[in-house]
Amino acid sequence: MAPKWRELADKLADQIRRGEYAPGQQLPHIRELVDAGEGSKSTVHAAYKALEAEGLVTSSRGHGTVVRQQIPLKRLGIARYDKAKWRDGDEVAFIADRVASGRAYRRNEQTQSVSMVEAPPEAAAAHGLPAGSQVYARARLVKEGDQPTHTLTSYYRPEHVEGTRLVDPTPGPAGRGGGFRVLYDAGYEIDHMKERIFARTPTADEVKLLQLPPGEPVVELHRTTYTADGVVVEYAIGVHAASRFAWEYDFKVPDSATDGEGQP
Repeated sequence: MAPKWRELADKLADQIRRGEYAPGQQLPHIRELVDAGEGSKSTVHAAYKALEAEGLVTSSRGHGTVVRQQIPLKRLGIARYDKAKWRDGDEVAFIADRVASGRAYRRNEQTQSVSMVEAPPEAAAAHGLPAGSQVYARARLVKEGDQPTHTLTSYYRPEHVEGTRLVDPTPGPAGRGGGFRVLYDAGYEIDHMKERIFARTPTADEVKLLQLPPGEPVVELHRTTYTADGVVVEYAIGVHAASRFAWEYDFKVPDSATDGEGQP
């Protein structure tokens, strides 16, 4: 015989999978299930903790226990940076992901803080700056509705962005077309990028900020953005809740023997 909390967890999990509780919907308060005869307070609490560990719900103070979005966002690869999206239109990268996923969005689901900081070692190295150099850090928290999806902090040389919208902390993208359009207008048209991704265990602060369930890893992204003549105009570090994204890449297979595209 399975313990009572396991039986209740399985029952609730089945209801979630059948759609009786929709993504974003709050599960009943523990007292409601106790009063409904589903078990003791400790039984219901254990069942909710099991659902959280299995990635079906999130629990946080003030929000209760809420059903998680089960279909991850597409996190596009090359296509999210298409110049036509941000140079000629207003589809910045995080919005391109939402559009590709068929999901709604609001521009103010991206918030940011901007400050002058000592460049982290990797950012200083990418920009070719000596240790201890000052750079602008533009730190964003991106949400889908009320649920955080990822953070992204971009580091810029002051001479590239001083006086532009990239140093304006107003919520949302940095004007029409976002940050890449700002760089373009300043004479720094992006040409190519290098991205490195890896999974790791989140810090305690990241668990709180991204509202992560127990045991969920994060995917860390490091992005270096270059102009055609090799000038680094952005070094960015992103931290993504692993279960909230499906990373998708569509690209031409290179043949370095004939066209040199395989060269770094």
